[in-house]
Amino acid sequence: MLYLHKRGCFLVKPSNSISDRKNEHIRISLEEDVSSKNITTGLEKYRFIHQALPELDFKDINLSSSFLGKRVKTPFVISSMTGGTQQAMEINKNLALAAQARGWSMGLGSTRAALESPEQAYTFQVRKYAPHIPLFANLGAVQLNYGFTMDDCRKIIALTEADALVLHLNSLQEVFQTGGDTNFKGLMTKIESLCTHLDVPVGIKEVGWGIDGVLAKKLSELGVSFIDSAGSGGTSWSQVEKLRSADPLKIKAAEAFIDWGIPTSECIVSARKHGYSGMLLASGGITNGVEAAKAIALGADLAGFGRSILHRAAESSDALINLLNLIELEFKIVMFGIGAESMNQLKNTPYLIKAL
Repeated sequence: MLYLHKRGCFLVKPSNSISDRKNEHIRISLEEDVSSKNITTGLEKYRFIHQALPELDFKDINLSSSFLGKRVKTPFVISSMTGGTQQAMEINKNLALAAQARGWSMGLGSTRAALESPEQAYTFQVRKYAPHIPLFANLGAVQLNYGFTMDDCRKIIALTEADALVLHLNSLQEVFQTGGDTNFKGLMTKIESLCTHLDVPVGIKEVGWGIDGVLAKKLSELGVSFIDSAGSGGTSWSQVEKLRSADPLKIKAAEAFIDWGIPTSECIVSARKHGYSGMLLASGGITNGVEAAKAIALGADLAGFGRSILHRAAESSDALINLLNLIELEFKIVMFGIGAESMNQLKNTPYLIKAL
């Protein structure tokens, strides 16, 4: 069925099947401008003070970090993106191969599709391509209110051979999504139970509107092992769902949320200000090594990359490896430029200031 989108283009009416939805998400993310507008990550408001005499040898700079009980070569994470279709499998394979080659951690897209459509499970099974990196599975937290159980979470971990499970928070996306699940009531108790009884660490991530420091602290008190604040300034999922929607009212409403959310930099600062001391991933609009270094100098432990690397992942693993290598080089040059030899020195640098 065709309908006339507000921009005058005829598009296929969005399907309610998870597989079709995932394909639509990939296409829109690759082909459309779905970035937030009139709001940024806030990272451009910070700058490093150049140290003309860094007193270190560039070749001695060490990016190694720890995550989910594993030592990794870099402080970078491929953020959860996709799964559930053949195209998604090819992308996930390339992501996993590149992550293994460069020593990045990796998150899988929502594994709900694997449980509801077992024939799609293979699209999330990338451990054979990345045997040594930290790998975490992913499920929408709201699904705990729609029949998903502790046993389902255990099945996800077994299916993906993941080191952890991350629950994503996407309340606004569910409102805009056709047939979205919008009952987020009582999830704190269910998250706490999952943290207590699941055999692997449980993390929480947003999808691009950010987690503030007050919530970050509450989540840590529930037993959440790590948080990906996933701030605004990158992909806007209200814009993605607007391009999928056949509902004129929701299409119009989505336009009012193009600048919604907490900037990535503010999420980091707020989390630490409010006493969150756990593992903090910073993602949301981070596109290069300089921005990643700023995020870590502000208080994050790891920096996540999503849609900014998706095009290369859709191309080939080699193309993606080249991009990851560039990001690492940019990051190391920042460290050289401020005289930081290790991740600990970067995290504690006095040479990041807020620009006037």
